[in-house]
Amino acid sequence: MGTDGAAEDIPWQPPSAVEQRLYDAGSAGEWDTYLAVLAGTDIFLPTSRELSDAAGAFTPPFPYTPFHDPRFKGLSLPAFTRGALPPPTADRVFERVDLRHLSRALPRSIRWLALNPGTPAETFLPADARRWRRAAKAPVAEERLKTLWNGHRSGPLAHGMACGALLMVNNGAPWNQLGWQSGGYSEERALLRRWWGVGSRAEWQTMQRRLLRREVISPAWEFVLRIRQAMILEVGAVPEAAQWRETAERIILSRTAEVVDQTGRPPGFDLDADIALVQDLIGRVLRYEARFRADGLLDQGACVRSVISWDIGRASCMARWGLGARYSSVAETEAAVLRAGAVARQAYRSWADFATGYILGRCLHFDSEEFGDWYTEMREAHRILSTHQESPWLSVPWEQPAAERTER
Repeated sequence: MGTDGAAEDIPWQPPSAVEQRLYDAGSAGEWDTYLAVLAGTDIFLPTSRELSDAAGAFTPPFPYTPFHDPRFKGLSLPAFTRGALPPPTADRVFERVDLRHLSRALPRSIRWLALNPGTPAETFLPADARRWRRAAKAPVAEERLKTLWNGHRSGPLAHGMACGALLMVNNGAPWNQLGWQSGGYSEERALLRRWWGVGSRAEWQTMQRRLLRREVISPAWEFVLRIRQAMILEVGAVPEAAQWRETAERIILSRTAEVVDQTGRPPGFDLDADIALVQDLIGRVLRYEARFRADGLLDQGACVRSVISWDIGRASCMARWGLGARYSSVAETEAAVLRAGAVARQAYRSWADFATGYILGRCLHFDSEEFGDWYTEMREAHRILSTHQESPWLSVPWEQPAAERTER
């Protein structure tokens, strides 16, 4: 195995914990440790966008782009770890694999894996499929919260990216990667289509706009929460469940009467069904809040003010997913992330306030009061973000300088 000697002469700041571990192991000649670290992380193979589009999906045979390095005999395959990825461009994309996958699919013509070429941590690994498979059986696991040490860690951009941190931590993705490529090009496109129905630039633009306008969440959720907030402002205390339900019903009846008076026709909806839906929704919110308090997500006596953070947090992520799929540019992604942060600061007072709204929105959307994975995953992500020393909740202030708050 070989490393570039320049790495020993130039002080270098690794971009993340993975590159730090690889660098330390390689410098010490501890190649079993090196491979175990590599086996526990993602590997990204560069290729042209045209080749990936032609392949249709990133499955064997892969659109490899090998090269010959005069220092080593035989063909080398360039590959990168997440933190060492070059900035995204329109025509060059990266596909994600792991060491086990690569060991099974690497062509016989490849003699070396050139890991992070052109960086101080450049390393040429012999293409030893058996050794790679052994390493893959005992990988060094990464932490769930991943931070790019050379990424934005303060200021409005960091704030906007941190709005998506609950989902990023849950997915094991870096919370502050603006130049998003972490899913791999083909995978990112497939996930956007499967989960969001987004399969083109125009569809990404529409979804990004809807999320930033808070138009994806159910209007009923925000309706009942705004009623309670208005009651709190009026009397200075959180209303009892019965009062909340009575007030919600009265408002629905009043608004319906206004519509009937204006149109001279009966409402074009089932009034009783709408009232029943809202009454049931209030009960669901109260039960989730009780569980949040029991699990330490919500202070005793506190309540969730709004669930628009469910859309804002996903907007922060969608901005970066669009870049990974090449539906957006770096500039568009940055603008959308900044906008997400600005909208969040207008609506919420703190990371804790934002987080409980996001988690409640996710539970109302997916969990159906089962308190299953849709909830427990967020509880764990919340715990990590509340305690981890690299958490943006602890390092990125909620309030940002007024001069930085320009909305784009």
